[in-house]
Amino acid sequence: MSNDSSEPRVLCWFSAGAASAVATKLAIARWPDRVVVASIDPGSEHPDNERFRNECEVWFERPITLLKSEKFTDTWEVWEKYRYIAGIAGAPCTGELKKKPRFSFELPDDVQVFGYTSEETGRATRFKDQNPGINLSTPLIDAMLTKEDCLAIVARAGIELPTMYKLGYRNNNCIGCPKGGMGYWNKIRDDFPVVFKRMSDLERELNASVLRSNGESVFLDELQIGRGDYPSESAPECGIMCAIAELEIEVKE
Repeated sequence: MSNDSSEPRVLCWFSAGAASAVATKLAIARWPDRVVVASIDPGSEHPDNERFRNECEVWFERPITLLKSEKFTDTWEVWEKYRYIAGIAGAPCTGELKKKPRFSFELPDDVQVFGYTSEETGRATRFKDQNPGINLSTPLIDAMLTKEDCLAIVARAGIELPTMYKLGYRNNNCIGCPKGGMGYWNKIRDDFPVVFKRMSDLERELNASVLRSNGESVFLDELQIGRGDYPSESAPECGIMCAIAELEIEVKE
């Protein structure tokens, strides 16, 4: 792959999900000599993401640059060091594990490719309005591709979807995201009981809960089995777009 230095690079943010994979593939078809693919590893995602990333590298016919925090190993280390899990301005894990690696890698003139699907046109528009300094490209919206379309395209490419999708999670986030609701955490209790117990213990240690109901804290060790409805809850998102949104909150405050 050669890159004309007179042209800005095209930076595709690959999040180990079907949408970002297809967005990257489309960007490579459009800008074969300018695309750089980057992925941020926060250290707490499902280990099957490595297999998915490796298979996508073969599909892309180019490497994926893996970015990691130089200071923290995973989300747990961030929460334990900060003595804080999440709050109104977001979670410290987002800043340390997502924002800082991104800031150290992106260039001011990059064309940045995100996997917004056609259902997310409104979100993409808001993103552009809130981040005028970023040259955003949304190939999935341009091609009118839905999330289901992306899942089908990846499957037809012979790439098995990441385990978190197969378990029924709508996003391939860290296992045990503090932004999840009651249904999400009851699902984590079933699928990853060790993670559920670890977060429950950390809540008590810090005297802080990740869940609230009617303005009141609900600790995980008090969460009733069956409470919440994961399919109807807003799916917790924690990718590049989430990191930028939380940065906007910090700036406004």
